[in-house]
Amino acid sequence: MQIFSKTPQFDFVGKRKLAVVFSALLIIAAIASLATRGLNLGLDFTGGTLLEVAYPQAVDLDEVRKLLRDNGFGDATVQHFGTSQEILVRIAPREGVAGEAISDQILALLKEQSGGTAEMRRQEFVGPQIGDELRDDGGIAMLIALALILLYVIIRFEYRLALGAVAALIHDVIITMGFFSFFQWSFDLTVLAAVLAVIGYSLNDTIVVFDRIRENFRRMRKVGPVEVVNTSLNQTLSRTIMTSLTTLLVLLAMFFLGGAIIHSFSLALIVGVVVGTYSSIYVASTSALALGITRANLMPVVKEGAEQGSVE
Repeated sequence: MQIFSKTPQFDFVGKRKLAVVFSALLIIAAIASLATRGLNLGLDFTGGTLLEVAYPQAVDLDEVRKLLRDNGFGDATVQHFGTSQEILVRIAPREGVAGEAISDQILALLKEQSGGTAEMRRQEFVGPQIGDELRDDGGIAMLIALALILLYVIIRFEYRLALGAVAALIHDVIITMGFFSFFQWSFDLTVLAAVLAVIGYSLNDTIVVFDRIRENFRRMRKVGPVEVVNTSLNQTLSRTIMTSLTTLLVLLAMFFLGGAIIHSFSLALIVGVVVGTYSSIYVASTSALALGITRANLMPVVKEGAEQGSVE
């Protein structure tokens, strides 16, 4: 590496085999977690009743779970929310019982246990049919986004680069969702919105790299595809790092200072930006190289008779 060179000379492409192994391991782990543990779907997708309850002192979750289990709410999910003095109670819908009635019963039990100090902060009710529709519509929205992105990159660049871009986006989505599955972070509509935002962010980064690759293929005529891609990645590296760092600064501020409501949203974006930055350097370009991208694929098409017309 030339330390004092204006443009860095990192051998990104030379490490592509290690990157492929690393990405494959992450994807396998993510898929395995999604298949075995699944996603901790939020109320938006499952339907049911959600209560956020605050206490003046720290709450013992085991005691709350035992209380609810002893009173017929054994299927309730109880967890801390924000601090140890706040809890989140989620329970699936019950046939023939209104969500308001379930909420009132649980709150009465919690107040009785705490001597009247428990205070409701928030309650939500979502029907199971609405939850199913939101889940299905969210999945369809993600597939449509990927399909349109594939079409856009094919039109703007070339199908090998398009497949590389979509491979990077699928890589980012699977790994981001894998994190939520492995750590059982709540996956709700705000997280789905964050995943779609990650697709847009990662694509933007990839398009910048692809623009430079196309430009260098037309300008650097005495080197092979590997050297062209490596040079392009180094030339766009400072832009990639600065964009990612400034975005992460905002997301970290949202995560630590934005409150519990946007906690999952900012967390999904933090994971997605980190993974998306990595994939725009290694996955997208490596996929295009594996598909056999060459200078001829990116050279502008010269129409027959164009040269004669320009001479005249």
